Amino acid sequence: MAAPMRVLVTGGSGMMGKAVEHVVLKEGGKLEGEEWVFLSSKDADLTDLDQTKAVFERYRPTHVIHLAAKVGGIYLHMRENLHFLRDNLKINDNVLETAHQTGVTKVVSCLSSCIFPDKTTYPIDETMIHNGPPHSTNYGYSHAKRMIDVQNKAYFEQYGRRYTAVIPTNVFGPYDNFNTETAHVMSALINKTYKAKKEGTPVTVCGSGAPMRQFVYSLDLGRLIVWVLREYDEISPIILSVNEEVSIKDALHMIVESLGFEGEIRYDTSLTDGQLKKPTTNAKLRRYRPDFTFTPLREAIQMTCDWFAANYDSART
Repeated sequence: MAAPMRVLVTGGSGMMGKAVEHVVLKEGGKLEGEEWVFLSSKDADLTDLDQTKAVFERYRPTHVIHLAAKVGGIYLHMRENLHFLRDNLKINDNVLETAHQTGVTKVVSCLSSCIFPDKTTYPIDETMIHNGPPHSTNYGYSHAKRMIDVQNKAYFEQYGRRYTAVIPTNVFGPYDNFNTETAHVMSALINKTYKAKKEGTPVTVCGSGAPMRQFVYSLDLGRLIVWVLREYDEISPIILSVNEEVSIKDALHMIVESLGFEGEIRYDTSLTDGQLKKPTTNAKLRRYRPDFTFTPLREAIQMTCDWFAANYDSART
């Protein structure tokens, strides 16, 4: 019988780390004899190789779920493409190489749908990652994330390592960053609407509200990441997403309904919309998991709004 896994989760205090923790500790995802360690940036600065080595030395994982990254919303990316590129290249190389050096059996890293080419055909699938430059707003982050896919292939070809990656689309849920300047669109809008209701002011949306996105609830993603760690044997990545696209405007109306906001909504069209659409296909996921049920978007938004309202004082705002 195989020895139990010791799983190290980087980025363990972030939204996706918390989702994996919930699945493992509260939904019975942890098997007998397994150890799960959830790292936060307080435990180690993963841009530093010595600190990365020290944390692997301390916990000696057999498996790694690599979720740590320098992340932010579109406007922060536009200001700091170089920082997003350099920090993420360092983090990813340090984690993958230390995993290799210490004999880690499997690493599941997390990519992002923004890595796909800006000009491409739709829907996007896993084979299209490197078919052209990413969108100009976040090319630093996107190229750093693409390199994980390149490294995974190279570790497999040179050393037979089974390191792979998942590609979620627009994730949201409890424990996200809700800061209106740096958060992704869903969480920024939840915070804006919550504040506007409290202060009796309008909600101002950056852009027209027209862009279409595939929103995924973080707990659904947590369940799928644990499945990938246990069952998915390919080196090439897998898109973890719903197939449905929803406009930012429609998502906002669900937030407004969830929070009971009755004020005015304004769209600031002087600000960029970013990519108008970037639909991916989850056909590969469906071949493996035809039975997997995603939480309906309205329900997931309601649960996230409820969590945010209940945890407002401690949430990242």
